[in-house]
Amino acid sequence: MPYLVKQVLVSLFFAGLLGAVVVLNRLPPDFDFSIFLRNPYRGTIAVLSYLRGPSPETLDEQEALRRYGFFLREESKKAGIDFTHQTPTLDPKLAHIMPITASMGAAVSVCDFNRDGLLDIYVVNSGEGSKNRLYRNNGDGTFTDVAEEMGVADLNRDGTGVCMGAVWGDFDNDGYEDLFVYKWGRPELFHNDQGKGFTRVTEKANLPKWVNANSAVWVDFDNDGHLDLFLAGYWDEKLDLWHLADTKVMPESFEYAKNGGRKYLLRNKGDGTFEDVTEKVGISSRRWTLAVAAAHLCGSDYPDLFLANDYGVSEVYCNRGGKEFVEIGKNGPIGTNPKSGMNASFGDVFNRGRLAVYVSNITEPRNLVQGNNLWVPKAGTSGDRLQFVNQAGALGVERGGWSWGAQFGDLNNDGQLDIYLTNGYITAGDGDDYWYDYGLIAGALKELIVDAKNWPPMKGRSLSGRQTKCLFWNRGGKFEDIARAVGVTDVFDGRAVALADLGNHGVLDVLVANQKGPLLLYRNKVVPENQWAEFELEGAMRPGDAGDGKKSNRSAIGARVHLYWKNEAHPEGQEQVQEVSGGCGYAAQNMRRLHFGLGRKAEIEKVVIRWPSGRTQTIAAPKVNTLHAIKEPTE
Repeated sequence: MPYLVKQVLVSLFFAGLLGAVVVLNRLPPDFDFSIFLRNPYRGTIAVLSYLRGPSPETLDEQEALRRYGFFLREESKKAGIDFTHQTPTLDPKLAHIMPITASMGAAVSVCDFNRDGLLDIYVVNSGEGSKNRLYRNNGDGTFTDVAEEMGVADLNRDGTGVCMGAVWGDFDNDGYEDLFVYKWGRPELFHNDQGKGFTRVTEKANLPKWVNANSAVWVDFDNDGHLDLFLAGYWDEKLDLWHLADTKVMPESFEYAKNGGRKYLLRNKGDGTFEDVTEKVGISSRRWTLAVAAAHLCGSDYPDLFLANDYGVSEVYCNRGGKEFVEIGKNGPIGTNPKSGMNASFGDVFNRGRLAVYVSNITEPRNLVQGNNLWVPKAGTSGDRLQFVNQAGALGVERGGWSWGAQFGDLNNDGQLDIYLTNGYITAGDGDDYWYDYGLIAGALKELIVDAKNWPPMKGRSLSGRQTKCLFWNRGGKFEDIARAVGVTDVFDGRAVALADLGNHGVLDVLVANQKGPLLLYRNKVVPENQWAEFELEGAMRPGDAGDGKKSNRSAIGARVHLYWKNEAHPEGQEQVQEVSGGCGYAAQNMRRLHFGLGRKAEIEKVVIRWPSGRTQTIAAPKVNTLHAIKEPTE
């Protein structure tokens, strides 16, 4: 072989090694390399998809409809929504890093509070003295803010803390959804007076006096027909963030912090009051929880809890018969890969009748590459031995910037669940960013990290701001980010996402709450060939009924719907499961009703509903393109 050819080959070999090192350094530490053994082509595609990042392409509406079957148009102002989120100003001792310590609070939830068949929007504010908004759906594409007249606007008063989010649930089973608002401060519960107003019942309900919470979820953990509350602290509950004794308030570690707020499982006694049973059922976590969601993960008839934790590992609490919870995440990769968990949402991504969990983290090339997680249940595992496999990299949903809230939903009604992900941390000046200094404190000793005075001043700098959002389109086992192509072009610092059929026309619209930014409403247009079905469930429980587990809570939270259907693309048939939720994502709650995209030329074989009471109901061949209102049978 000529000398020159040898030199070229040797050079190419070492260049390849160098390139491999560069690529490996840009992949997250838990990237699933075993995919190359199973399918080298798919492994290569997964790596390239990760490195490629979001597509910069933008399309007009008609081309997007032709390619992807849907298009999103931002129409908040047109709809009468003019909300802009405000942030709190905490103790002056934190002034040098205030953009970090006050970087949360933008939240949104959806509910039909007056039972007129139209979905309404509740959005919280976080500035001292600022007002929350309750946007009533007028039925003509517009909304009217009625928070003041309904009594749920002025919740950020001095001395009470500031709002971080809200979830809806009918805790007294009277047919009207009640409102729970969690705060850095005093949590608040409002009884819904038949859609005509709200009565504050916080003290009567025996809620905790002060919790620095970033998440909460309604869940009937013992299936007695009364909705319970799980409330997750972030900061230590002993802290008044406006009057600090000292600055030793930060996490003790960026990977294994356990000095955050305590958790509260508040059991509904059925008489308008709640009792704290957290310790009794075995939950003692003090991690820095940013998101909590409940679903049937372990295989029993009792709902389990998933906690996405900042500065550490996530936690999975397996429900043992409504009497105790066992943390099983520590037995697998969920409990051994510390990241910055900011979201917990569920979706049947493979249409196999089992829920996966999507957890958002941080991906900032050249600085911090954690990667998001898509935890898919491992076949053959359940109960206390349930195991998950992270398939985010293999499926193309790992890279999402400084990721926050995310939701699963079939945005183009093709029968496959997509993922809408928002991102962006702190947008400030156009000069140097804060990443170098952030890295210094992240790598410091525990004694330095925990004390805010040791954190370098931000000095008006950005930290992963102005990021393009992600919309991961499910192509049938592989996702592709098409956000810009279908109309999502905003670069606000996103936090919460909620999906809802706001026009009752069989498509999912998207609501996005932004930190120090506007509440966005993306109206969805979907090609009519793609069909759909929606299910609005109502449990049989009524006021005064015995909480003996024979009837489900009236909100039907925890009910599972398995839909079996076939369409043009899958004539052999498919199955998809969804669950009625009491809050999921980050600081968000989707509409209560369940939306199934069906694809073209769809025929539904049957729907099987597993109610929280344990009763199973089967509905044969329900109509497509229809909203089905279903009540739990009592016999």
